[in-house]
Amino acid sequence: MDNSKTISKKTSSNFHSKKRRSVKPKINEKIRIIPLGGLDEIGKNMTIFECREDKFIVDCGLSFPDSEMFGVDLVIPDFSYVIENKDTIKGIIITHGHEDHIGSLPYLLRDVRFPIYATPLTKGLIENKLSEHSLNGEVEIIEMQPGDRIKMGCMTVVPIHVNHSIPDAVGLAIESPAGTVVTTGDFKIDYTPPQGETTDLATFAEYGKKGVLAFMADSTNAERRGFSASEKTVGESLEPLFEKASKKRIVIATFASNIYRLQTIFDLAVKYKRKVAVSGRSMIKNIQMALDLGYLNVPENIIIDAEMVNKYQPEQIVLITTGSQGEPLSALSRMSSGTHRQFAIGKGDFIIISATPIPGNEKMVTKVVNGLLKLGAEVIYESMYEVHVSGHAAQEELKLLLNLVKPQYFIPIHGEYKHLKKHAMLAQGAGIDEKNIVIADIGGVITISKDGISVDQSVPAGQVFVDGLGVGDVGSVVLRDRRHLSQDGLVVVVFTVDRATGEVLSGPDIVSRGFVYVKESEQLIGEARQKARTVLDKYKDYEYKDWMVIKSKIREQVSHVLYQKTKRNPMVLPIVMEI
Repeated sequence: MDNSKTISKKTSSNFHSKKRRSVKPKINEKIRIIPLGGLDEIGKNMTIFECREDKFIVDCGLSFPDSEMFGVDLVIPDFSYVIENKDTIKGIIITHGHEDHIGSLPYLLRDVRFPIYATPLTKGLIENKLSEHSLNGEVEIIEMQPGDRIKMGCMTVVPIHVNHSIPDAVGLAIESPAGTVVTTGDFKIDYTPPQGETTDLATFAEYGKKGVLAFMADSTNAERRGFSASEKTVGESLEPLFEKASKKRIVIATFASNIYRLQTIFDLAVKYKRKVAVSGRSMIKNIQMALDLGYLNVPENIIIDAEMVNKYQPEQIVLITTGSQGEPLSALSRMSSGTHRQFAIGKGDFIIISATPIPGNEKMVTKVVNGLLKLGAEVIYESMYEVHVSGHAAQEELKLLLNLVKPQYFIPIHGEYKHLKKHAMLAQGAGIDEKNIVIADIGGVITISKDGISVDQSVPAGQVFVDGLGVGDVGSVVLRDRRHLSQDGLVVVVFTVDRATGEVLSGPDIVSRGFVYVKESEQLIGEARQKARTVLDKYKDYEYKDWMVIKSKIREQVSHVLYQKTKRNPMVLPIVMEI
């Protein structure tokens, strides 16, 4: 049997049994940790663990483009190192089903195939994701549960139940010949979780007693004091809004994977005798999957088809939709611009955006809110009421885990640099020596043993842009050109030459796009045309004409005169048409 696919079950009582022997780390053994994403950024979480010749991956997420990534749809990790070492990678373990942890799987699995280990809900979300890319059934997805022991060559991985804003989230204990590494994944400590149990602090403490070589913990909310709020507080905040909506149609935008939030919405819809319609492909698929797996409990006849909404009075409807991050193609965004084919927003709508903007998405969310308000709707968002709580641990929860796990070394993960730095300071306050704390960079190889921790190597890592169907074909040069075009526009210089003699037959003509309106800038365009003509005249008697050199000279001269007259620097594109 392939060891990478072996899962053995271990009950909670067995785990805490005194008879259970802990594996003593061997002298001079080392474990290497290579983050390919999730450091100095929000999202794109992906980490490789290596010991001896064995490797496995934890998570494979994506992030969303910022305002400088013109035309880019998604950002995924650089998979070069993974593909180069595919023969020694035993599998991929997924901590939970959010996009920043599973979103890049379809792009990785185009090139390589590894078994994927995931908890039941996460498995369902991954299957939905892969089916969108025609990969469902092509990859083995193995269901795991907290307490399972998953063999990854010389390493054994034990999932540990944690609370997050989605069910079935886990942290991981990685037992290796070098020692045990514990990683939290995304987590919080919710003492009144909507479903299931609270974060398994007992197991984290048990590993702390046995000895933890290194601890990796979620840093997203390291700047927030106190404790994170319970998901139940959202239900307490949403109910008064259902009361306030009165005779209006309620439209709620949230993450398609936030099953807890969806259950709260369904419960309130039942209480206030409203039907629920769903808009957004990912939302529809996730709700159906959660119903099939039993993660959502919804009475019959509550959910109606979106086409039926107009047959009910506004006070009888709750519409759940995607678009809480202002994504341009999402249902809520199209509603705000008046382009949604099914739903028109107006004064009879009460809209709740139940999510916090991901850093970088604030402007897009604001644009959607403004559009909805202009259409006459009443809009509720996070800064007005507690319609969203974070799924990430605040400072007191982070300190609690640090004191339970008591690691020799600490590595803050999942956050921008300011979050990682603050988490490192919390770890120092919890008694971990500064020299035993490492804030790593993406691609840095963190080598750990009982004797020390170091980052003295690196592997290829960074960002790969997804634009439409293209993956990786948009790089820094293309983005630079797009930025240039967005700021200063384009000027095309076109002329026609005789292929045989090189004689200029017509032109140069000037075409402007996004720079100036030609009809209102005839003098400027005339001067630019004259500069191009001067260059052509200089080379007209040459027996051999190097058109690359001539086009370069035209670009230089035309750019110079345009900058002199306007202090703007449009992209100048000379085009030679041979006949």
